[in-house]
Amino acid sequence: MYSPSSPSDASRPFFTWQRILDWAQEHYRYRTFSKDERIPARSGLLYLVQRGAVRLVGTAQVSANTKDALPGFPPQITEEAFLGFVGVGQPFEVVTQSSLTLQAYAHVEQTSVVWMYWHELDNWPHFRWEVLDAFRYQHQRKLLWLSTLGQRRTIDRLLGFITLLVEEFGQPDNGSYCLPFSLTHAQIGSAIGSTRVTVTRLMGKLRKHGLIQIKDDNLICLLADSTHLTGN
Repeated sequence: MYSPSSPSDASRPFFTWQRILDWAQEHYRYRTFSKDERIPARSGLLYLVQRGAVRLVGTAQVSANTKDALPGFPPQITEEAFLGFVGVGQPFEVVTQSSLTLQAYAHVEQTSVVWMYWHELDNWPHFRWEVLDAFRYQHQRKLLWLSTLGQRRTIDRLLGFITLLVEEFGQPDNGSYCLPFSLTHAQIGSAIGSTRVTVTRLMGKLRKHGLIQIKDDNLICLLADSTHLTGN
C-alpha cells in the first residue's frame, strides 16, 4: 500500500500562514478560480496554493514536417504536455522561454492562489525557508518523474506515473490511496508520451490485474505494490 509522501501542511505554523493570507487579501494578491480556468501567472512571481489544486501545463511550438511547408520555413504547431500538480500549501512559479511556455490552470472548483514578488518573502524569514524546502522537494519529485518517463514500455511509464501522483497527493480510502481529483486519459497520455486510446487500454489492463481501481468521479486509486506486466 502507498501513503502520501508530500510535506504536510499541518507542519506549517498556522499563525504565519494566516498572516500571509491576510496580507494577500489586503494587497489584492489573492484570487479564487473556477475549474479549468487559466491562472494568469507570469515570470518573476511566486505563487502559493491556498485551496484546491493547480495543474501545470507546458506549451511548446514545434516544427511540423509537411510536404506543403516552404523551404526554410517549417510550419509551427502547438503541443501541450501535462507537467504535474501543485497542492494546497505548496508554491510554484512559471518560466517562459523562446520555445516553451508554462501555464497554470485551476484543476478543481474554488482553487485559491496567493502571489507575491520574491523579495516580499523577506517579511516572513521562516516561511521563506519553508518555500525553498518545498521547491527542493518538488525538484526531487521531478527527478523521479524523469526516471519514470525513461521506461521503455508504456505500461511501466503509466504505472510509475500513477504511483508518483498517488504517493504525493493520495488520500486513504478503505485500505487504498486515491487521488482527490480526476485526470482525463488525454492528460495522462500527454504526461507519459502516449495517446488517449493507449492509456484507456492500459488502464483497463492495470485494473484487470488488480493494481488500480477507479472509484466515484473517476478517481484513480492504487491498491498494491507496482509490478511489471508483459506487453505495452
